[in-house]
Amino acid sequence: MTAAKENQTTRRRAPSMPPERRREMIIHTAIPLIAEYGAAVTTAKIARAAGIGEGTIFRVFADKDELLQACIAEALSPEHAVRELDSIDTSQPLAERLAEAADALQAHMARMGAVMGSLGHGGGKHPGTVRGAGRTESTARIRAALVDLLEPDRAALRRPPEQIAALFFGLLFIQPRTEDEPDLTPQELVEVFLHGALSGGAE
Repeated sequence: MTAAKENQTTRRRAPSMPPERRREMIIHTAIPLIAEYGAAVTTAKIARAAGIGEGTIFRVFADKDELLQACIAEALSPEHAVRELDSIDTSQPLAERLAEAADALQAHMARMGAVMGSLGHGGGKHPGTVRGAGRTESTARIRAALVDLLEPDRAALRRPPEQIAALFFGLLFIQPRTEDEPDLTPQELVEVFLHGALSGGAE
């Protein structure tokens, strides 16, 4: 076999991996394409981006609709956000911990918004159960991870960590946007959250 034919065979034949791993790989490849093209994205485009044949997609998904639903579930799942929060070093100062948490959660919400918006689910409506966790449970899991980040500073907090976590999570969701001012960075948002709106020199 010539080198050209070997290369062609390599491109056409996807590396062997368990069906569940291949399913995850396809979902992770498809999500940014869905965010860009919406439901109009083709399975052929997804397959090319994943470096696999289009038929491989239909060995792990019944049809395109099942793939789209799996991508929605992955985008809305709290798993990735919780892992990010759990990986934050709790020996850091509280402000740094919360800035990292804000960055991770803003990325999570942007991902949800991009996928849901591109598929016409405006308003951020949660489409039901996701991996056994609906909106309420997903929120509870993220808040619990935030509580763990706050726990080392429990004695210094004015309110219980559970309440502070709920306030912080809510702030991230409702952060107001203004046309004439740039969005707050995670560090700026945390500074206002921890120290209020008054500057240090205000009486």
